[in-house]
Amino acid sequence: MVEFSHIANDRAQMVDISAKGDVVREAVASGKIFLRQDTLTAIREGTVVKGNVLATARVAATLAAKDTPHLIPMCHSIPISSITVDFMDGNGYIESTVRVKSTGKTGVEMEALVGVSAALLTIWDMVKSAEKDANGQYPVTRIEGICVVEKKKGV
Repeated sequence: MVEFSHIANDRAQMVDISAKGDVVREAVASGKIFLRQDTLTAIREGTVVKGNVLATARVAATLAAKDTPHLIPMCHSIPISSITVDFMDGNGYIESTVRVKSTGKTGVEMEALVGVSAALLTIWDMVKSAEKDANGQYPVTRIEGICVVEKKKGV
C-alpha cells in the first residue's frame, strides 16, 4: 500500500474551463445490484414494504445527477438538458443505466456516474430488510460494475 503523506503540495483546485466553448455533450453510465430472487420478485410485483423501488430509484438518480457539484467537490456546476434513467431486469440483478445530456464547457460523465450510484444505493436501501440474513448481514446483495459506457462530445 502506498502512503500519500509524502505529498508536499496537495492543494485542490477546479480546472479552468473558461476558454472552452459550449458543446453538446452526453454520457451514459451503468451498474448492477445483485439481489435475492425473492427480493427481485417483490420488486417486479410491487410488494416491497417501502414502496415502488424503481420509481424511487429513478427520482434519486435524477436528483443526484443534478446535485453532482455538491457531492463531488471539484465538479463544475453545468446546465443539464436531460436525464434518463432506465432499469433492466437481469439474472439475479437489476441494471441501472443513466444518460445525461448538456450543452456546456465540460463533460457529464460524473453526473451519469453519480446518478447510477444513487439509483443502486436507493434500491439497496429500499430492500435491505428483505436482503439481510439472520445475522443482519448481506450475503447476496452487492453493487458491481459502475462504469461510463459511452461519452459523446458534439452530438
